[in-house]
Amino acid sequence: MHAFRIVASALHMSRKQSTADWVFEQQVMPHINAVTKHIRSQYPALGTTKIDEAWTLGNVFWRHGRYKQAMEFYEQALAGKENTLGVDHPDTLSTVHNMALIFDNQGQYEKALEWYERALAGKEKALGVDHPSTLSTVHNMALVFANQGHYEKALEWYERALVGKEKALGVGHPDTLNTVNNMASVFANQGQYQRALEFCERALAGYEKALGADHPRTLAAVDNMASVFDNQGQYEKALEWYERALAGEEKALGVDHPDTLTIVNNMASVFDNQGQYEKALEWYARALAGREKALGVHHPHTQNTLRAIANVHERMGQTEQARSLQARLHAPKSPHN
Repeated sequence: MHAFRIVASALHMSRKQSTADWVFEQQVMPHINAVTKHIRSQYPALGTTKIDEAWTLGNVFWRHGRYKQAMEFYEQALAGKENTLGVDHPDTLSTVHNMALIFDNQGQYEKALEWYERALAGKEKALGVDHPSTLSTVHNMALVFANQGHYEKALEWYERALVGKEKALGVGHPDTLNTVNNMASVFANQGQYQRALEFCERALAGYEKALGADHPRTLAAVDNMASVFDNQGQYEKALEWYERALAGEEKALGVDHPDTLTIVNNMASVFDNQGQYEKALEWYARALAGREKALGVHHPHTQNTLRAIANVHERMGQTEQARSLQARLHAPKSPHN
């Protein structure tokens, strides 16, 4: 247990604002894995005295795309906070918010909304509608709506978050820029490419100034720019921006992080659109292997990659391969998935 406290204390200094923090967390991940494995076997429940440590480890696992492990520690933190602070305390609600984020990352959108709604109602009551923590939940609910394809609803919630954040935090704050960057994605999905580029450029310039060129948030804006060019059919320009984003995210997050794999999948899509089917299959295969491992075979992102591979085989006239992959798409979930 002493080792657990030492690891958690060191990680508590990480604030997700520095690339160095991400690198440090990656470097000590073997120690984190060893300590948490020991803790699970020796101490099935951490107890209320270890709430902060559980919360910290949940945050670290979430940042590195380890959603199952993150949820385990968030659940322990939530139980402890409800017991010691109460269900409506802001710290308890922050854990509820983060658990909703995990559900969203796992593609469980309805469950994510259910938990975000609980967090939002509590935060509005405890902190007020314009508090940055409340606006963070508003922002994340917009993200779920966007993931579901409800773009008008997503923009409505993003606009509420943006107005509040600009007032409470300032136009150049990274959290404000997150909303700007996400709105760019929605505009692109709606075909409003010029507006999407304007929001991308604003987010990218702000991130570079506030966080640096190699920070994951900056790289997310680079990826967004690439996506807009891809949607416009400017494939060479899209690849140029995707390559920049990929190199940065591989360094900052690792080759198997879900965000890195999204860029790999997006590059495959560009090769597909260019008619470079063999190259597209090569990149899709990398994305699929990583997503199956990191997210599971039934996650929407994994399924989208599998569907894209099937479509490429169909276009290549490889009907049997396409049918085999399509059959996997309709395979029932096992009780363990």
